[in-house]
Amino acid sequence: MKLFLKGTRCDTPKCGIERRDTVPGMHTRRGKATDYGLHLREKQKVKHYYGVLERQFRRYFSEAQRSKGNTGATLMSLLERRLDNVVHRLGFGQSRAQARQLVAHGHITVNGRLVNVPSYLVRPGDVVRAKNRKKSLLAIQANLAENQRQLPDFLSLAEGPIPEGRVSRLPEDFDVSIPVQTQLIIELCSK
Repeated sequence: MKLFLKGTRCDTPKCGIERRDTVPGMHTRRGKATDYGLHLREKQKVKHYYGVLERQFRRYFSEAQRSKGNTGATLMSLLERRLDNVVHRLGFGQSRAQARQLVAHGHITVNGRLVNVPSYLVRPGDVVRAKNRKKSLLAIQANLAENQRQLPDFLSLAEGPIPEGRVSRLPEDFDVSIPVQTQLIIELCSK
């Protein structure tokens, strides 16, 4: 499955998943996938897509378990609320890795304050803006001009001299950009 880890390269013929018919690796003798294998693959897909490590994922899962409501929906909402993901979904970065780098290098402010932690969780009403610095503005405006992606409903983009986006509400199930079966992840992590 395409996880768009390389940004716009996944839209070109150079995408690795387009060039081969088999799974990567030299010895590709695969039998039927076990239940554990299916559960693990779903969890790994989400981890790689959002760029989180195992310990971070476990922390998000335990927070989702403690909250009221559907654990799977809460888990995906927490992952969608990460600042690096919001920066990517707004179009400020071509990929989540580039969005993470923009945040870590201090090119992004939240509510007028510099935030350089990619795992920062945004809240409804937060304003995510490019820092008013020539280098920051050039990088982000170039990405906005190159990427014309559709915004999810929980985000709004106000273009101007300084690009900014607003988080209008918490993300829900239909706002998640990757097809994922959260029940498989819940079953695996609850063991």
